[in-house]
Amino acid sequence: MSKDFTLVHTSKDSRARAGVLHTDHGDVETPVFMPVGTQAAVKALDAADMEALDAKIILNNTYHLHLRPGEDTVKALGGVHAFQKWDRAILTDSGGYQVFSLDVKGGSHGSLVKIDEDGVTFKSHLDGSAHRFTPEEAIRVQQKLGADVIMAFDQCTKDSATEEEARAAMERTHRWADRCLEAFADKTEAPAFKQQLFGIVQGGVHKDLRRASAEFIASRPFGGFAIGGESVGYNMEKTREILDWISDIMPEDKARYTMGVGLSPEDLFDVVELGVDMFDCVSPSRVARNGALFNRAAGRSKKYRIEIGNKAFERDQRPIDEECACSTCKRHSRAYLRHLFQAQEIAYFRLATIHNLHFLLDLMRRMRQAILEDRFLDFKKSWVVE
Repeated sequence: MSKDFTLVHTSKDSRARAGVLHTDHGDVETPVFMPVGTQAAVKALDAADMEALDAKIILNNTYHLHLRPGEDTVKALGGVHAFQKWDRAILTDSGGYQVFSLDVKGGSHGSLVKIDEDGVTFKSHLDGSAHRFTPEEAIRVQQKLGADVIMAFDQCTKDSATEEEARAAMERTHRWADRCLEAFADKTEAPAFKQQLFGIVQGGVHKDLRRASAEFIASRPFGGFAIGGESVGYNMEKTREILDWISDIMPEDKARYTMGVGLSPEDLFDVVELGVDMFDCVSPSRVARNGALFNRAAGRSKKYRIEIGNKAFERDQRPIDEECACSTCKRHSRAYLRHLFQAQEIAYFRLATIHNLHFLLDLMRRMRQAILEDRFLDFKKSWVVE
């Protein structure tokens, strides 16, 4: 087994796996949902809140931290762990998806990015200043930021890409992957502790390309195996299909990461059942701020959410979810949270985000235990509400 990841158990009733990702900032039990702290903070929360939620790993965003305060400033302040006073594991994305997003929004946004063989030139969405990411620069920036797990720089493929376009992006991603590995071997800017570099599978919605990309990434000495692309997480039917296509290729002894999964709690069951260990999504905190709070009884049709702004909750003294043990549910009623939401009180954003993240983190702990006890599918069946 890889010294970066230990596979503890594979459930007898599915491909679901329980493992441990080893980092110098602590072991991370998998499967795990990673809260997203885009700008070195999970929105509305601080490191103490995340510790109270018992999160073991969070995700920071390379693109945003590069723009401000800048990787040199973060490094001068001790790296991302010291900067945000978070002593547990951190993963940084490469910035590739954010740059890709500048290209696909259309209209005036299309002029913000130019992709060529050597890398990507883009303009800051903050002030229009010009920046350049090459594979080597993306690795250097992430080494300076100092996360435990960093990602290779890839060209993200949109769902609407033709097979020819998806192939060209995939092949470029492969060339960039080798350049990332070579740059990663140069530890000049690396932190004193160990970093892991994950490779990313592309190929769009095309089976032959996804399999070819999975075989390429699996053949390289990456610490982990990630599956990217526009469809992953936002089109769960296609996400499941892609994972089925490459299930026999994904390395057994490396952590597997689907990027952007977590829009609905049920989505986590889908990827775990197919053998994925790690996933992240901005959705839990984003939908919380917009009034959508996770509630199992709401069922599949409502994506396991209640809309706290509804007048029906004006005098409802129940917690958000009667099965939830988060600090928000222990102390506050739906009526109170509705009032805070309607008044746009800052306290609402914190209380709502705590609930949504606790909901998913607790679900993952229960899911892991079910895998260890070979009852994952029974747990899934008992949890899902129509």
